[in-house]
Amino acid sequence: MASDSWAQAVDVQESTTVPVKFDRKWLGKMDGQRNVRGEINGNIVSKKSDHAGGRDVGDQVDPAEQSLLNKLIRHTLVKNRNQVEVLQRDPTSPLYSVKTFEELRLKPQLLQGVYSMGFNRPSRIQENALPMMLAEPPQNLIAQSQSGTGKTAAFSLAMLSHVNPANKWTQCLCISPTYELAVQIGHVIEQMGKFYPEVKLAYAIRGNRMERGTKLQEQIVIGTPGTVLDWCTKFKIIDPKKISVFVLDEADVMIATQGHQDQSIRIQRQLPKDCQMLLFSATFEDSVWRFAERVVPDPNIIKLKREEETLDTIKQFYVVCKEKEDKFTALCNLYGSLTIAQAMIFCHTRKMAAWLSGQLTKEGHQVALLSGEMTVEQRAAVIERFRNGKEKVLVTTNVCSRGIDVEQVSIVVNFDLPMDREGRADNETYLHRIGRTGRFGKKGFAVNMVDSQHSMDIINEIEAHFNRKILKLDTEDLDELERLIN
Repeated sequence: MASDSWAQAVDVQESTTVPVKFDRKWLGKMDGQRNVRGEINGNIVSKKSDHAGGRDVGDQVDPAEQSLLNKLIRHTLVKNRNQVEVLQRDPTSPLYSVKTFEELRLKPQLLQGVYSMGFNRPSRIQENALPMMLAEPPQNLIAQSQSGTGKTAAFSLAMLSHVNPANKWTQCLCISPTYELAVQIGHVIEQMGKFYPEVKLAYAIRGNRMERGTKLQEQIVIGTPGTVLDWCTKFKIIDPKKISVFVLDEADVMIATQGHQDQSIRIQRQLPKDCQMLLFSATFEDSVWRFAERVVPDPNIIKLKREEETLDTIKQFYVVCKEKEDKFTALCNLYGSLTIAQAMIFCHTRKMAAWLSGQLTKEGHQVALLSGEMTVEQRAAVIERFRNGKEKVLVTTNVCSRGIDVEQVSIVVNFDLPMDREGRADNETYLHRIGRTGRFGKKGFAVNMVDSQHSMDIINEIEAHFNRKILKLDTEDLDELERLIN
């Protein structure tokens, strides 16, 4: 297991890991199982390696896969610590928020569906977004929302609420970047609408073949941009002029996928002027904002304030080492002197992660291993085992830096510091990584391994960016270690 072969390391783990399966029974007539590592419509693409032009670039995070992974491993809503900021299209109109679902005056069968899904009260995003989505006349919305905040349930409820089941044509259209993400949304709509059987759902995804000229009778359609565009224009299965609600989910993932941005805009241009436009994104870089403003006219905006206040619950340290063996010794010293429930250790490459997990296993630790080489379903199964305490240490590359909530994680170790492609500090990834500890109001620890002047420079950059001091730690001085930690 300590060899350089990633495959060997994964083989040992897979022999004891039960895979998480997609439930595809609701999909209808699909032609064949999709490859999880496929492209947007299920076509197989080559896997990326750790090397580009002979240079170690680290394990790359595919945004669509990360989003799907987050959906697969969520069992409950995340306790969101971000403050919600609402920017209204008309600042003079009253700002409504709700604390119960009853206040929304939903159809009884939809309220029953909401409660059957385990939603007892609206999440923070839902409190503000649902009154806007359900308003009459309709209001457009651009919302920032991470996985696990109840976003999909919110726009699913909006679509189900706006449908007139007596009209046998498509009235609500939702586009998502990938086949698998579209299926996940569909599953939520099916669950929420199970007491409202008059409303039907169709999937505009490649493999769900429709005859040219067929007119869809399903009131809600979910799909990927290319297939939805074909159904609207080439095959004329959907009449875009009859659409009353248009949802664009995962906008940041959408614009990162070649062709999707243009296809999404072409779909939006065919919709009527009074169609309600709802756009969601986990992040809002400038490119996402430009895209959102093209797609959604005159929007209300819901933003999350930055997560940096979470650093207040995390003690941050760095340890000076010479090479990977020194780092490993420091890690063992740390483990020997701390009471650690569970630990997450981040490496830059798959090769380093495989080596480290092998060394830790030799020392008798129960180790889970995670990287981009694995399918999304395999990753979800590994995280589930870690969450259930089957393994106490999770060694991972960047594929696990976002959105993974495990209450028992008491320490995060950056075995390799997060860097961007130019070798500078990747501050956002650092924040996401160490944010895996100190969750749910508990104290957490983050330890950074420094093995060169370059990595010391990165520590200095991170300190300057977040305006937080990162303390030096000597893992061989047990008294000092105990004093600093406690």
